[in-house]
Amino acid sequence: MDAAFRMDAAFRMAGCFRGRTRLLFGLLAAGLLLSSACRPDAPGEPDDVDTLRVLTYNIEDVRTADVRRTDHPRLTRAAARIQHLRPDVLLVNELTYDQPGAPGYREGDAEGQNARRFVEHYLSRPQADSLRSLSYTPVMLPSNTGLPSGFDLNNDGRVVSTVPSVPAPPEDGGVASQTEAGRAYGGDAWGFGTYPGQYAMALFVRPDLTIMHDSIRTFRLLTWSSLPEARTPVDSTTGDPWYSPAEWDALRLSSKSHWDVPVRLPNERVLHLLASHPTPPGFDGAADRNGRRNHDEIRLWADYLRGADYIRDDSSRQGGLDASALFVILGDQNADPDEGSGRPGAIQQLLNHPRVQDPRPTASPGGQQAFPDLDADDTARWGLRADYVLPARTLDVVHSGVWRPVRRPAPEVPVSDHFPVWIDLAVPP
Repeated sequence: MDAAFRMDAAFRMAGCFRGRTRLLFGLLAAGLLLSSACRPDAPGEPDDVDTLRVLTYNIEDVRTADVRRTDHPRLTRAAARIQHLRPDVLLVNELTYDQPGAPGYREGDAEGQNARRFVEHYLSRPQADSLRSLSYTPVMLPSNTGLPSGFDLNNDGRVVSTVPSVPAPPEDGGVASQTEAGRAYGGDAWGFGTYPGQYAMALFVRPDLTIMHDSIRTFRLLTWSSLPEARTPVDSTTGDPWYSPAEWDALRLSSKSHWDVPVRLPNERVLHLLASHPTPPGFDGAADRNGRRNHDEIRLWADYLRGADYIRDDSSRQGGLDASALFVILGDQNADPDEGSGRPGAIQQLLNHPRVQDPRPTASPGGQQAFPDLDADDTARWGLRADYVLPARTLDVVHSGVWRPVRRPAPEVPVSDHFPVWIDLAVPP
C-alpha cells in the first residue's frame, strides 16, 4: 500500500468534515483548512452551501474480466487512492462498457454493468485499515469505441468490421497488449478500440445527489461534419480530403461520447457534469486526423457553453447549455496547453473560455519530489497535463490537487499512466 494512504496523527485529530457554510469559511478565515481528503460517507443536514469534491481518474484500459474479479491488483490500489481522496463525484476514463462482442460479456447480461461492479467489488470494500468504503450511484452509457463503422477510416485499403481475437489481461493486473489485427479493427471503428466498448467511461455520484436521468444529454452520434469550419483532415500526399464524402458525412465527432449529466444537490442547485475523453492527438501520420479530431472534440464543449445552434444531442434536442447553468467539465482531454503533439490552442478553447475557470491543480510537495521529472501540473506519467476538472466561473474553488504517491513504489505494475485530479467546490444556494 502506498505510504500516502497512512494519515498522520495530526490529520486524524483535525477530523473529517463536509464543509458547510459556517465551518468552511470559519476554517478558511482562521487559516486552518489543511485538507479535505478525509470525507464522511453520509452528508449532514443541507445548509446554504454544499461543498463537493469532483475527481477525474483515467485508470487505463480496465476490462470486464478485471472488474468481475475482487482481487485485481491494479484496481485494489486504484480503489484505495479513490477511498483516500473520497470524491463526491468521480469520473473514471477507460472503463470498458460491457456489451455483446466484448470479451468478458456474458450473453443475457444487461449492458453497462462494469461501473456497478467497480463499486461493489472495490469501492464499497475498504482497501486498507485506515480507509473506509464508498457508496456511489453509477452512470454508464454507450461509447463509440470499438464499434465498426463499415468504412475504411484509416485508409489502409480494407474495411475491418470483425472483432479479432483479443488477448486476455495478464493475471498480475497489467494492461493487455494490443495486436496488429486489433489495431486494424480499431482504426476502422467509430472511435478507436480493439473491441466494442473498450476505453469507455463511467460517472460515480454520491448517493444523496439526485441524478436527473430524464435530463441527461449525450452527443455520441453527433457528426464531425456538423461543426461549422470543422478541421477536416487532408491526405498529405495527394492534398485530397482524408475521408470520402460518404465517410465524412457519417463520421461521428466523439471518439467515446460527450455527456451532460445534471445532478441536483441537497441545497437544490443543479450542477451539470460535462464528461468526455477526446482521442489522443497522435498515432495518425502527417494528416493529423486524430489531432484535428481531438481539437474539435474539445471545441464541442466550448460551443456547448456558448449555446451553439448546430449542436443536436442523441435525442435530437438542439442547442447548448443555458447561460445561467452551473457546470464542471471533467475528463482526460488528451491536450496540454504548452507541450505535446496536440493542435495549437486545443485545450485553450476551454481554459480561455469566458464561462470557465482553471484552478490549475498541482501535485503536493511530496508528490512533486517523488516525480522530479514531471512539472507540478502534469497529470500523466509521460509528462503532460492531460486530465482536467474545469468548473464554471460562478463556482468557488476551495482547493485542488494532482494526487501522486509521495514516493515511487517498488517495481510493480503501475496502477495507471495517469494520476487522479480533483477540485473542491463550494456551491451556493
